[in-house]
Amino acid sequence: MTSEQSGSTSRPDRSVTMPLAERTGWDATDVRAVDTVRVLAADAVQKAGNGHPGTAMSLAPLAHLLFQNVMRHDPGDDQWLGRDRFVLSCGHSSLTLYIQLYLTGYGLKLSDLEAYRTWGSATPGHPEHRHTRGVEITTGPLGQGLASAVGMAMAARRERGLLDPDAEPGSSPFDHHVYVIASDGDMMEGVTGEAASIAGHQELGNLVVFYDSNHISIEDDTDVAFSEDVPARFAAYGWHVQTVDWTRTGTYVEDVDALLTAVRAAQDEDGRPSLIMLRTLIGWPSPTKQNTGKAHGSALGEDEVAATKRLLGFDPERHFAVEDAVLARTREAADRGRQAHAEWDEAFAAWRTANPERAALLDRLRAQRLPDGWTEALPDFPADPKGMATRAASGKVLSALAPVLPELWGGSADLAGSNNTTMDGEPSFVPADHQTRDWKGGPYGRTLHFGVREHAMGAILNGIALQSLTRPYGGTFLTFSDYMRPAVRLAALMKLPATYVWTHDSIGLGEDGPTHQPVEHLAALRAVPGLDVVRPADANETTACWRTVLEHGDRPAALVLTRQNVPVLDRGSTAHAPARHAARGGYVLADTTRDGTAPDVILVATGSEVHIALAARTLLETDGLAVRVVSMPCREWFAAQPLAYQDEVLPPAVRARVSVEAAVGQGWRDVVGDAGRIVSLEHYGASADYERLYSEFGITPEAVATAARDSIRDADRAPRPGGHRQTSAPTSGGTGDRP
Repeated sequence: MTSEQSGSTSRPDRSVTMPLAERTGWDATDVRAVDTVRVLAADAVQKAGNGHPGTAMSLAPLAHLLFQNVMRHDPGDDQWLGRDRFVLSCGHSSLTLYIQLYLTGYGLKLSDLEAYRTWGSATPGHPEHRHTRGVEITTGPLGQGLASAVGMAMAARRERGLLDPDAEPGSSPFDHHVYVIASDGDMMEGVTGEAASIAGHQELGNLVVFYDSNHISIEDDTDVAFSEDVPARFAAYGWHVQTVDWTRTGTYVEDVDALLTAVRAAQDEDGRPSLIMLRTLIGWPSPTKQNTGKAHGSALGEDEVAATKRLLGFDPERHFAVEDAVLARTREAADRGRQAHAEWDEAFAAWRTANPERAALLDRLRAQRLPDGWTEALPDFPADPKGMATRAASGKVLSALAPVLPELWGGSADLAGSNNTTMDGEPSFVPADHQTRDWKGGPYGRTLHFGVREHAMGAILNGIALQSLTRPYGGTFLTFSDYMRPAVRLAALMKLPATYVWTHDSIGLGEDGPTHQPVEHLAALRAVPGLDVVRPADANETTACWRTVLEHGDRPAALVLTRQNVPVLDRGSTAHAPARHAARGGYVLADTTRDGTAPDVILVATGSEVHIALAARTLLETDGLAVRVVSMPCREWFAAQPLAYQDEVLPPAVRARVSVEAAVGQGWRDVVGDAGRIVSLEHYGASADYERLYSEFGITPEAVATAARDSIRDADRAPRPGGHRQTSAPTSGGTGDRP
């Protein structure tokens, strides 16, 4: 039964201690609102039959404090530029956020809480950005929320540097805090340590993390696996650390006044991020399930829910009950939000008047609009048979774009010189006292230094992109994209325009050997829905691909780039099609036929292997064969083209096809069809110069030409579902797909 009714505003059972909140200004109605959160959480999980009630119950006082007394937010405008950000890193406790979004007036209804975890509801099991109004970030995988919050805090500082660098601390309309609730599980995840280390080094005073230390995880008492001194660890990272222990007296007392005092101290700390460790009892005040693993990840049970309601003075026969007085009190947050927003608007208007050029930049950034004429800055590379590495071309693109795209910024996981991710002449984003001999800059700089922390880098890029005003990129070697994969998956899930500059893309990196040579990575990354995997063939394709990536504001992209030089193709003649066609994901680069007749065979390649396909074409033409070479830098972009265009590039009637890529062949059968051949690398690499490796592993023009002849032969046979598979292991790699 659902009801919104008037009722008692005190706890009849005095065995449950009242919160200490006199200095905070809470009265009995605030206490009743906190207790309402507890019973709503218990009811929602009980109705769903699964979920995580315990943390939402014990953190009810913190959630009420944040949304009623601490955060600057406006339920009427969840995109208000001046709002504080809230990140629920322990996304399993989604009801901690959902109930506040309902009570404070963000648009959720009581019926949405009743529909928790059901098909089509606004209250899925974990919070989802773009799905539920007021949810700043998708969380669930532990550690990701906290790590991304570091990116939010970094982005806020960068944006201030772009828009209002001279304002006194705390006086700019662009100053705000990022508040995070994290759990024991968040603290165990390695990405948290990486990101917290960066946050301390960057002196992010706008970041406040509440660590809910309840010592319970799914396997019950965390002592079985986790015994470190978390506050000491964060103090060593350079954080401002405080502890509020609600268990310290031996009687559980929710000392909200002490918690608010800690929050105010954290807000006053502008030179360090803040950690407030809050010691709680999970599931409080459930009579028998509190402080147990059963309260963490499962419904309490009807009897336990009823007993909890009795303790708190609620009718156990009523479910999802919210009293009028409680709702009226919590909805006051909307009034305060409107007032704060109006006051902010005055300061913002004054800033606009005083800074017309920066205001114009802000308007463009908020609209996610690229500036007029920006593409004129893109470099065009002359033909050069000696060529250049596509990583080097990417670096030149970035430097060329620096003056016209101030929103574009990024760096590398300690591989700046290898990834070519540093824009020429741009200062580092680093506190002044952390400048080095080689890297000069300041707090508003542009070049990011992530250190050897790929996982945190991925999550931080997500946080930067979530701020919505700037476009981040981050680089490492392609093989280390594995360290980033959880964050990349979340970027795709949230449709964030983060760009990954992944270099050293194949055995072409040479002597570093199989630990650094990616083999399975392209296939694995192409399996991520919503991620564009982009592997340009030469310098001018790199330019075209960067342009296309930046024109897409609704998805992440991976630029996969070579270490070794590759020829810069002559695009001015009829020999090779213009590189701008790379924007379509796949295009006819070279074609023997010019009169509309179909080719005898189509060679499809990506990246450095496009040049191998071109050389194979020359060999095949000596046999009198008509050969088409298709460069396919991005399978995802090509698949998004109209079917008529795809059929124009890859005519269905031409079954003789060969794909060429120095990686596992998984996924290419979809392109080459049953009669096609896949020239690939179905094993790990080795340590040697790259020319020797390509030769030893059979990724050569000769091997491609042989595969093409085999495919032409099989195209004359009856179709064979699944293609013609190898009957024995290949001796040297690449063309083991031959029967």
